[in-house]
Amino acid sequence: MNCADIEILLADYVDGTIRGEQKSALEQHLATCPECAELARDAAGAVAFMERAATVEAPPELVTRILFEITDGPSRKEVKPRWTRRIFGGLFGQWLEPILQPRFTMGLAMTILSFAMLGRLSGIEVRQLKPSDLDPVKVWMAAEDRVSRTWERTMKYYENLRVVFEIRTKLQEWTDQSEPPSEARPDAKKQ
Repeated sequence: MNCADIEILLADYVDGTIRGEQKSALEQHLATCPECAELARDAAGAVAFMERAATVEAPPELVTRILFEITDGPSRKEVKPRWTRRIFGGLFGQWLEPILQPRFTMGLAMTILSFAMLGRLSGIEVRQLKPSDLDPVKVWMAAEDRVSRTWERTMKYYENLRVVFEIRTKLQEWTDQSEPPSEARPDAKKQ
């Protein structure tokens, strides 16, 4: 066995995984070659030192930074591509990314909800919509009809309030006329 073979097998020898003929040949070479013996002692000392060394925990800032880089940082594109790119592929996934952002999706949901509310207020029945249901003239006419009915109800209510107020005013006037004047009342003199 020569010095080059010793360098190749030295890690296995220090770990204690080498067996049989190779181990005996290696030990025989170490006994005859002082340079390889010194190399083997240094390697064994380094392994022993590493085993004695305490386990060091990473600082929390480092862990946080690594997690940020993996999840949201600029290196995320290399580590883990977005799910749209993984599912839909390159160009199509790239086109879908801005559409599937939370603010855009919520805006789209609010738009659909607003149209649903307007449709309900304008009298569009809740059923499967057809293109004819979304005819602007039909939608405008339904909205105008709903507004005019609401206006008529409001005016009727107001007129009814006005009639009630006039009736109460007349009743109050008649009640005041039927009462005797304050001088004729006996309790008015006491005050």
